[in-house]
Amino acid sequence: MAELHLSELVTDFLEHLEIEQNRSQKTISNYDHYLQRLVEFSDDCDIAKLDAEMVRQWRLHLNRLRDNQGQELTKTTQNYHLIALRSFLRYLAKRDIKALDSAKIELAKVVRPQVTFLETGEVERLLGAIDTSNPAGLRDRAVVELLFSGGLRVSELAGLNRDQLNLERREFMVRGKGQKDRPIFISDQAAGWIGRYLDTREDTGRPLFIHYSGSQNDDEGGMYQRLTVRSVQRLVKRYAKAAGIIKDVTPHTLRHSFATDLLVNGADLRSVQGLLGHANIATTQIYTHITDPQLKSVHDRFHRKNES
Repeated sequence: MAELHLSELVTDFLEHLEIEQNRSQKTISNYDHYLQRLVEFSDDCDIAKLDAEMVRQWRLHLNRLRDNQGQELTKTTQNYHLIALRSFLRYLAKRDIKALDSAKIELAKVVRPQVTFLETGEVERLLGAIDTSNPAGLRDRAVVELLFSGGLRVSELAGLNRDQLNLERREFMVRGKGQKDRPIFISDQAAGWIGRYLDTREDTGRPLFIHYSGSQNDDEGGMYQRLTVRSVQRLVKRYAKAAGIIKDVTPHTLRHSFATDLLVNGADLRSVQGLLGHANIATTQIYTHITDPQLKSVHDRFHRKNES
């Protein structure tokens, strides 16, 4: 029987992700990166030789691996490699190619990082730190308002086009992780600031948020360049520092703040899951320990009640 080398099967798998699964190019690129590490580690072995022991050795290799800066791979990143491997093995099983059972690939336990979010007063200070006397400032105010009001991922926000928004209805659709669409609803305040920003725009370019450096982008029909994810991250950090907020504030902090605000004010977890675009309710449950009003009520009712 002819050997089936890992590299050939990985190529078939990536094509399957693109054609049959319609996965994003970013996802395909990530899976390729993770699985090529396995191909290199195994010396592109025959799939029949990829057994539990080889996977164990590969996991040890990943745990000891250092990046270009000498940093170890986090447990979360190591798990991404294993998730890609499981998906690959499930694909092989569907093709009736004899290979290791995907169910035998267990992920490492990961300690979730503590959720950082802004209190209402901190959000107001952040917004107040933005000088809105010029177009760039109006853009930045609209960006922060939209991140907090809509709970968007920074990549979703950066990818928005002007024709996606309906400021009168204050709702629109975005395509998030896994190419899944979900509705975004925004407040009157957010819609108002976005409208004020758009009123300053004299171009007809598609991107909702643009750079004001004066550089042109031929791919956008000669219009201003789209604001990048990195630029959004920088501006959020800059205004948080100007507002005197000592927390490490990122666009994702505003997404956490959006979810926390909903739950504190009585929203149910399933609804918040839908608004955030989480595929798994367990992802949304990271917020419950900081937003459970019943626990606070119990604390207020019973803690240190014997004090005079």
